[in-house]
Amino acid sequence: MSAVKPLDAVARDRVGKGAARAVRRQGQVPAVVYGGGQPPQAVAVDLIRTRTLIYAGGFKTTVFEITAGGKKTRVIPRDFQLDPVTGVPLHVDFLRVVAGQTVTVDVPVHFLNEEAAPGIKQKGGTLNIVAHTLSLDVAPDQIPEAIEVDLTGREIGDVIHVSEIKIPAGTYTGEPTDPVANIVPPTVLGAEVEAEEAAVAEAQAAESADEKAAEERAAAQGEAESDDKEDGK
Repeated sequence: MSAVKPLDAVARDRVGKGAARAVRRQGQVPAVVYGGGQPPQAVAVDLIRTRTLIYAGGFKTTVFEITAGGKKTRVIPRDFQLDPVTGVPLHVDFLRVVAGQTVTVDVPVHFLNEEAAPGIKQKGGTLNIVAHTLSLDVAPDQIPEAIEVDLTGREIGDVIHVSEIKIPAGTYTGEPTDPVANIVPPTVLGAEVEAEEAAVAEAQAAESADEKAAEERAAAQGEAESDDKEDGK
C-alpha cells in the first residue's frame, strides 16, 4: 500500500481567476479541498513539489496529509489541470479522506515474468495489453501501488481476464470477464511490407524503362524526320 505523504499548503482567503493567477505568480498552484461533509477549503501548494509528484506517477492513488493553517487533513487527489503547452500544473482538486469511506481509483497493472511465458520467450509471441490500469473501489489507506499479473506458463492465444488476477485490496468496478491482456502470434507484417516495397520498386523500374524507351523512339523518329527534310531539299 502507498504510504501517506506530507504536503505543505497555504490557506487562501481569495478565490477566482485573478486570485489564482496571483497564486501562480508566487510559484504556487491553487487547489481546493472538498468533501467529508465540510465546506470546500481553498489552499495553495508549492509548484515544484506538486509538479514532481504528478510526473513521478501514482499521484491520484496516493493519500496526502495536507498541513494548512496549523491544521492537518488527509486527502487524495481527484483531479488536476495542466497547461496544454508547458505542462505546468494549474489547479488540483483534493478529496478529504474520511474513516469508513471508499474511493474509486485507477491502479496500474504490472506484468511479471515474461521470460517464463513460452508463448513469448520460445514462440516469439507478443503481449498485447488491453488494460494498463484497473478501476478499484477501495479504502484510501489500502490503495495498492500496483496490480501484478504473473505471465508464467502463458501460451500464444491465452487471454487473461480480471477473474484470474489477485486484487490486493478493494473491489474491481467492472466485470470479472473483462480482458486485461492476451498473447498474440508473431507478426508477419515486416515480411509483407518488404514484399510490397519490392513490388513497388520493380514497378517503378519498369515504368522508368518504358519512359526511356519512349524517349529513345521519339528521338529516333525526330532524327528520321529531319533526314527526310534534308533529302527533300
